Amino acid sequence: MSVVDSSPESAGTTPDRRREQLGWCWYDWANSVFPTSVATVFLSGYLTAVAKEDARADVARNGADACADGPLTRCDISLFGAHFPAGSLWGYLLSIATVVQVLVLPVMGAIADRTQNKKRMLGAFAFVGAAATMALGLVSGADWGLGVGLFILGNICFGSSVVVYYAFLPEIATPDERDAVSARGWAFGYLGGGVALAVQLALFIGHDAIGLTEGSAVRVAFVLSGLWWAGFTLIPLARLKQHQAPHGREHGAGVIGAGFKELGQTFRSARMFPLTLAFLFTYLIYTDGISTVANVSAQYGRDELKLDETVLISTILIVQFVAFFGGVLHGWGAKRWGAKRTIQVSLVVWIVVIGAAFFVQAGQQFQFYGLAAGIGIVLGGTNALSRSLFSQMVPPGREAQYFSLYEVGERSTSWLGPLVFAGVGQATGSFRLAIISLVVFFVVGFVLLIFVPVRRAIEASGNPVPVKV
Repeated sequence: MSVVDSSPESAGTTPDRRREQLGWCWYDWANSVFPTSVATVFLSGYLTAVAKEDARADVARNGADACADGPLTRCDISLFGAHFPAGSLWGYLLSIATVVQVLVLPVMGAIADRTQNKKRMLGAFAFVGAAATMALGLVSGADWGLGVGLFILGNICFGSSVVVYYAFLPEIATPDERDAVSARGWAFGYLGGGVALAVQLALFIGHDAIGLTEGSAVRVAFVLSGLWWAGFTLIPLARLKQHQAPHGREHGAGVIGAGFKELGQTFRSARMFPLTLAFLFTYLIYTDGISTVANVSAQYGRDELKLDETVLISTILIVQFVAFFGGVLHGWGAKRWGAKRTIQVSLVVWIVVIGAAFFVQAGQQFQFYGLAAGIGIVLGGTNALSRSLFSQMVPPGREAQYFSLYEVGERSTSWLGPLVFAGVGQATGSFRLAIISLVVFFVVGFVLLIFVPVRRAIEASGNPVPVKV
């Protein structure tokens, strides 16, 4: 295997490296619009509404009873030969999209490492994903099937681009710079996602004033999201460089076969880095808790605290903008105390915030806003420092593959937290007890992290150890 020196020092002078780092951060700004505006806010409700409308039209054509109102309407739709209520479409779609990512991302990571053409792959995934997002603006009437296909394509491209994007981090930042760069990128991402969402929500709320229906405003939001993603991706593409030589000489279809071969080598060699895997396992536990809190907070506010949709939407914006400052704060903490200690402090804050959620009174929107601010402080920073710390433990030359395992592991275990939340809620009849049960993910993650010798893990992977770790 032929690999050139990929250390940040070999990339050029400090100003050149800073230029790349700033360009790299812009991709966090660019891609955050997909998980925030598209997946979290607009597409779930819109696609479900389109599916329900199609189901009602089908019932009317067949002369059956009208569909019942509610989240799980009696009208069924069919996807891949399976029949189910239109209201459950989004949940099944998220599951399918996740499974597809689990299958695709490791191969994409292996191809990125094999060809070392990360910049071109980043651009390709970003632009195809952005095009799929803009095409969601065509979904209307009975075209929910088109929306399913476009979301799966966009989700694959989003995940693949993130794997390649993460793989640049060890190449553009020295070990002592990495925590700050990762935290800055994550903070930038939340700020960008918040700005884009604020513009789109203003368009949605004021749709009557500009002569749009609600559905038309949502479709315009999809187009704006795609343009945002594609447009801001041009900045990192203009600044990032190639730092390593290709691992092989394959071209065309041969690259795919070589990618599988490279992936097999990574799986076999991963056993040689048990401490890296130990950190990854620990990360998967507490990040499952983080993603679950983020995903169920709206349901907790709506069903347990009886808050209206305006409060919930405002809460999303609060989290986005506070998370920017939280990311910056975590970068400062890592510089002062090291990434591991800062992550541990962050996990303690998570435990306190979830404990506070148990005591928020129904109908008290300002208490809920305070809870959202607490989540925002730790939401981005915990993951940002986990990303940079993991990058220190990745064997040189296999960054994309290990980050594909990082992403796949995160998605593969993301079912456990929602299962605990739903199971406790069903067993007890209380979402308060369900939300407090999520503390276990942070407690277990905190305890396990104590026993992960990150300094030894970095040394074992063949990377220099930063001063603060």
